[in-house]
Amino acid sequence: MQQFVRSITLAYNNLPRPHRVMLGSLTVITLAVAVWRPYVYSPVMGPSTSRTVPAGAQPARDLAPEASEPIDQSPADNDDDVPLADDLDEKVAGETGVHEYVVSTGDTLGSILTQYGIDMSDVSLLAQRFPQLRNLKIGQKISWTLDGGGELQRLSWEMSRRETHTYDRLDGGFKESVANQAGEWSNAMLTGTVDGSFVTSARAAGLSGPEINSVIKALQWQLDFRKLQQGDRFAVLTSREMLNGRSEQSELIGVRLRTGDKDVYAFRASDGEFYNRDGAGLAQGFMRFPTVKQFRVSSNFSPRRLNPVTGHIAPHRGVDFAMPVGTPVLAVGDGEVVESKNGSGAGNYVTIRHGRQYMTRYMHLKKLLVKPGQQVKRGDRIALSGNTGRSTGPHLHYEIWINQQAVNPLTAKLPRTEGLTGKDRLDYLAQVREAMPQLQFD
Repeated sequence: MQQFVRSITLAYNNLPRPHRVMLGSLTVITLAVAVWRPYVYSPVMGPSTSRTVPAGAQPARDLAPEASEPIDQSPADNDDDVPLADDLDEKVAGETGVHEYVVSTGDTLGSILTQYGIDMSDVSLLAQRFPQLRNLKIGQKISWTLDGGGELQRLSWEMSRRETHTYDRLDGGFKESVANQAGEWSNAMLTGTVDGSFVTSARAAGLSGPEINSVIKALQWQLDFRKLQQGDRFAVLTSREMLNGRSEQSELIGVRLRTGDKDVYAFRASDGEFYNRDGAGLAQGFMRFPTVKQFRVSSNFSPRRLNPVTGHIAPHRGVDFAMPVGTPVLAVGDGEVVESKNGSGAGNYVTIRHGRQYMTRYMHLKKLLVKPGQQVKRGDRIALSGNTGRSTGPHLHYEIWINQQAVNPLTAKLPRTEGLTGKDRLDYLAQVREAMPQLQFD
């Protein structure tokens, strides 16, 4: 080897000086290109993974799986992942990180918790250790608390007004504790007049934070609380548990709100849902998918997803659908556009608020077709899909948020539109007849 190097060196030194200069320059240029070239033709940014596919040019299933895999944003650049909130979304003191749910028809512990990304192993562990959790009843309440990594820390099950079971994570499992309330329940009527915001006016009338949230939830599909006028009236009938002179908990029975010359009502049924005076559903129906055609899921919802680019654990708060650039994106339900702009990691995106509990987001869009403040109907075109922002290929990132918490769009329990029937409706109408005369303004 040394002999070979010496031969090359001798041959180089015997060359004329102009030839030596030219050969040295070519060597330096070749080395510079070798160092620079991998950066310019990065696999992430190159045309092989970020090419623009005209609409209809090829089926979505032909897109490589990695071609629609978004690059998660760093924690410092996470603002685009937080939905807009205002005073109507005010959380009760001590509620941070707690999510509540009212059990309805067809619910199981697994179907409820897994739509919020809670690990199925925790659900199975709870169900095996505490078999009574397999017998959830319609109208019962459950709530849970997650840690910063999305792991279940506490589950509370309100079996009745007087009995609550709590399951706390401890030593690789869960420990149960039972609390029995010994207070007395009685109905309370509260009335008030809108003066400023509804939240401030309701608090002045004597409603607690949870009671205000219940009123907003009950009437969210019938009116926009932000557009109430000075002098609008409201009457709230609630059942409160009093213990040692304090209200420990409450349950909304019915509410009446007069805005202008219009009265709107909502009453709670035995299933925990709210209906109008005739037992008809109040919610507006949602479509399951934000496109006419159902496209392949290229990246699923996961609160603890391994980022394929950075190798870090980061939440993926929605579902990615692989689709050609230019595919029409549809609003999944009636609502108001609250954001329509370009974000750093999300690219062009649209956020729509549906009532007060629900919000949907559509990211990496090519073209925006709606503006903030615009009212949209279910099925309206709001954008064209694209490949903008931190994206490695054409796709739509779609999110659903319920009570400011991201849920799995593929399994989330969407608002029900059907009304009550049969005996359930007859029992409900009897409740309405009893409550209606009490909902009078002072």
